Amino acid sequence: MPTPATPTLDAERADLLAELAAVRSALTATVRGLTDEQLAERPTVSALCLGGVIKHVAAMEEQWLRFATDGPSAMSYDLPDGVTWADIAAGTAREFPQWMIDHQNDFRMLPGDTLASILARYEEVAARTEEIVAAVPSLSAAHPLPEAPWHQPGAVRSVRLVLLHVIAETAQHAGHADILRESLDGQKST
Repeated sequence: MPTPATPTLDAERADLLAELAAVRSALTATVRGLTDEQLAERPTVSALCLGGVIKHVAAMEEQWLRFATDGPSAMSYDLPDGVTWADIAAGTAREFPQWMIDHQNDFRMLPGDTLASILARYEEVAARTEEIVAAVPSLSAAHPLPEAPWHQPGAVRSVRLVLLHVIAETAQHAGHADILRESLDGQKST
């Protein structure tokens, strides 16, 4: 059976994907040679651990690329009945939405999380991102951002801006990961 042809990427898509691959590589280089236990350590005053940083970046990339194809329905920030954003900000909410709990868990090593499983998941997300970028009709296609306190009311984001955001956030977290790794065992990943 013949294999389907891989679409040829235009220069802009190829450049964006190459830059995203480079910052992903910088991030994953920070965990080379670590044990699962080291991946969960929090060597700074921050609550961040290396495994959690990679889990978060993978989840963030996956969500933003879903947004690029599906629009605001891919990012639901619904609150439980009777809970307001002010309650959330003040820490007085009687309950927190599941999406917020999941977001916090993305930053933690949970039982069963391993270096191998976290990296495999990130590779799956990366492969899906490449498929989406190759298939999307236009990088200029845009969707309105869902209502949330951190989004400007009425703002829209194109696929191009989604990719630039993912690149920037991945690069920022790669910097965090460098600090964590150096604090953990003195090793530098760059």
